[in-house]
Amino acid sequence: MDNSSVLSDEDYDVISNPGQRSLESSIADLHHIPALTTYELPPSDAAQERLSTVALSPADIQAYVRNAVDAFGVGKYPRDNRTLRVYVDGVFDVLTAGHALQLRQAKLSFPSVHLIVGVLSDEQCRSHKATPHFPHLERCELVRHCRWVDEVLPDAPWTVNDHFIIDKRIDYLALEEGSSVNPEFDKERLKGYDAVKKLGRVFPTRRTIGLTAAQPFVSCNESEDSPPPPFKEFELPVHGSFSHSANLPPSKTSTTMSADGKTLDLGALEAMEALEAMSNELTERCARKQKQPAKR
Repeated sequence: MDNSSVLSDEDYDVISNPGQRSLESSIADLHHIPALTTYELPPSDAAQERLSTVALSPADIQAYVRNAVDAFGVGKYPRDNRTLRVYVDGVFDVLTAGHALQLRQAKLSFPSVHLIVGVLSDEQCRSHKATPHFPHLERCELVRHCRWVDEVLPDAPWTVNDHFIIDKRIDYLALEEGSSVNPEFDKERLKGYDAVKKLGRVFPTRRTIGLTAAQPFVSCNESEDSPPPPFKEFELPVHGSFSHSANLPPSKTSTTMSADGKTLDLGALEAMEALEAMSNELTERCARKQKQPAKR
């Protein structure tokens, strides 16, 4: 084999890229291929009737966001179909239907969105008196398995700023409407959102009406090392007597459902359990009495 039969580097360039076309122009030929979209199971009729944001179509969501962005005056709703990077942050302890519906709105806010979700760390939450029940690793896993999420940011800052927005190449930050006037929302985080608003990089998502109220929680202001509340006993009917002291297990601590990590301390859980046990015992007594033969 002589040297003339061996292809040079230039020959390979002509064969692999005839006309010396650029990479960008080659990629442009692929625009006829439709972009992958997230498949969504249709909601039930009951969910559509009860939860206000379930039935929102992508067109409904985009029209709402367009009006909000254009009305703010700093920027305009993008008219092209380029992929925009949208950011949402929170504690997500645990991930609820309300969170999922907000993430859905963020993902569908523009025709093409790369949704980034920041999960606040355990240390940050504890330093702001919002100790989560589930560890950071598990909360990140919950978010990662949400169909709308494209990227999880485990080292999310407690307060966003313009440097963070530029560093992560974020186009918009999605914030649930009413957060800025919610007295339970962390004021430090709100200051960060307000700073990003001035850049025209924030749009609202609609709050879901119809969600179940949060379950009883342990106060986030209590120290992790503080002892549990004293065990209480309730008088329950057992074997025809109401004088037995029931050994009820201590109430289980639940975790917060709010993205801000705020919790409530309601002492009614043990009373509710006791009433339920009392009701069950009365039902059993009535059933046994009906089975007994009538006295003559």
